[in-house]
Amino acid sequence: MGYGYYYDPTYILVVIGFIITLIAEIGVKGSYGKYKRINASKMITGREVARRILDANGLDNVQVKEVAGTLSDHYNPSDKTVNLSTDIYKDSSIASIAVAAHECGHAIQDKVGYKLLRFRHSIIPTVNICSKLGYFVVVIGLLFGSFNLAMIGLFLLCTILVFQLVTLPVEFNASHRAKKELIKLNLVDQKETSGVKSMLFSAAMTYVASVANTLLQMLRMLLIILNSRRSDD
Repeated sequence: MGYGYYYDPTYILVVIGFIITLIAEIGVKGSYGKYKRINASKMITGREVARRILDANGLDNVQVKEVAGTLSDHYNPSDKTVNLSTDIYKDSSIASIAVAAHECGHAIQDKVGYKLLRFRHSIIPTVNICSKLGYFVVVIGLLFGSFNLAMIGLFLLCTILVFQLVTLPVEFNASHRAKKELIKLNLVDQKETSGVKSMLFSAAMTYVASVANTLLQMLRMLLIILNSRRSDD
């Protein structure tokens, strides 16, 4: 008695998405590793850079905090804090300066009322609910042969893509503001500016990779749903 096997051609989309994400991760870790070893000429830490940028923009109410993790840096608009991972907070490397300045870019966005930042923050609860519920609805729809239910689940999951698409201009804009502030405040020289740009570009590419990966996942799920519908006909 022979045993056959089923090959799902949509797995190629998973592989492509994995490769794209892997390349982006290797790129940002490579840039971080490179510029983490190069100290800035001003010999100021990421915390000091953040404080100078914030104070220069009238953001003395924004605190700079040290948090655990590697590249876990983020700006929290809810409590007005720039949170820097230990290496970024304490080191005086090009990488530390670039990342600290980038997070301050988000704080400046918040102050000036950058609409996409506020929109992104406002949809986080909705995205969290839809992402968790969406997978469940898709599975239930496929199990019970309900095309409409499966498509509703896919529609819910598309909120993840919307969030990531909104994130792209937010991140690129924050990096632009970061580079502008570093130059304006004379915190880097011309040679170091290229290192900052390289570091921030590599980081931005991880967000581009996330969008591409999610698009491929959504496409794969759509193909599975459509194939399931044809099988039921």
